Amino acid sequence: MRAGKHSGFYEVVTASIAGADPRLRDEEIAFSCHLDHQRPGANDNASGSVAILEVARAFSKLIDEGKIARPARTIRFIWPPEIEGTLALLNNRSELASRIKAVIHMDMVGGGPETKAIFHVTRGPASLPSFVYDVAEHFGEFVNEQSTRFAKGESAAYPMLAPEGGKEPLRAMMAEFSMGSDHQIYTDSSYGIPAIYLNDWPDRYIHTNFDTPANVDPTKLKRAAFIGAASAYFLANLTSRDAGAILHLLQSHSLRRSNTMLERRAQLSTEEAANLTRHHLAYERALVDSMERFFRISDSTRNEATVFLANLKKLLGEMKLTEPAQGEGRLVFQRNQKVKGPMSAFGYDYFTDHFGVEREKTIRLLQYRGLRGSGGEYAYEVLNLVDGRRTAQEIRNEVAATYGPVPLEIVIEYLRALESITIIKAVK
Repeated sequence: MRAGKHSGFYEVVTASIAGADPRLRDEEIAFSCHLDHQRPGANDNASGSVAILEVARAFSKLIDEGKIARPARTIRFIWPPEIEGTLALLNNRSELASRIKAVIHMDMVGGGPETKAIFHVTRGPASLPSFVYDVAEHFGEFVNEQSTRFAKGESAAYPMLAPEGGKEPLRAMMAEFSMGSDHQIYTDSSYGIPAIYLNDWPDRYIHTNFDTPANVDPTKLKRAAFIGAASAYFLANLTSRDAGAILHLLQSHSLRRSNTMLERRAQLSTEEAANLTRHHLAYERALVDSMERFFRISDSTRNEATVFLANLKKLLGEMKLTEPAQGEGRLVFQRNQKVKGPMSAFGYDYFTDHFGVEREKTIRLLQYRGLRGSGGEYAYEVLNLVDGRRTAQEIRNEVAATYGPVPLEIVIEYLRALESITIIKAVK
């Protein structure tokens, strides 16, 4: 067969632990990794593959022995080829995508000290606010605290050490969204599934013959598996009774995020600072609203959240009113639901294929470098924010708040390019 594009298929391995609650068992919390890619290795990503396999084994054993209750929701485990396999799975099993409430994705979760890897508990994109990310951060911070206490010689009830593993603290970073693995398929607005991304980065041995089992730390694997397992089990049993605890967690983390926002705001012009502040407050409100994905929020919880957010707004200061959109900034676009997923996958770029290599070079957003993001990140979020309601100006403002100021004209240029290949269409 000649090299080129040919019809084919993906085999995606999946297993599940059935939920116990008749009302909730059709909802799923999914574990994801990637089983292979062009340069497979021990940390990338045998580590993620075995971590979710061990979580499945441990859950099954504990349930069978009666040590933990069967979860209310179904917990699914998925081992796809990297990125394209996940895209093929969700496109061809739409009923599966509709059942998944949240994803825990593990890609490189075992790099030992020799790899110089930093472990991350990574949030989903700003375009998809979800309390799910804060749940994962909570468990990540717990492991950080326990492992640090142990390393310092202090009392620690849960140091989570493997017999053959290291004894160093985890020092996991609680990170904002980054791309590069299957989680970005789930969080694309075609699917809108919140995904926690557990990952090592950087790893100096990635895609080399030094990515071997000798450089994987069993203790880190155990800790990563715990963060994922604890997050999944909590989410699989989540009900409205947990709303108060989630709200208090969001409030605590909101103050930390507000501190980061204020540091960033100090570097901006008055107009951009106001935009960042508005976006921040809207994001914090949306995190509260995201509980509706799992259950109805009670009036008392809503009222408590409203009071907190009103006080937060006062704390952050007054904001300049938004100027109305002008000209093409008033354009509103809608996604073509027949083309699902982000434009770029691991070995294939839909935009390049359909727009053309040479023409793509003229699209300035793809080469743009902002304060906190590059062209690919801006482009990913611009498409995510196309919803048939937001104007081009509003889309620009949201990505500017996330990654740094960007000219409206180059956002519109990219939107027009997407329109030309029927990924989106103008509706206003």
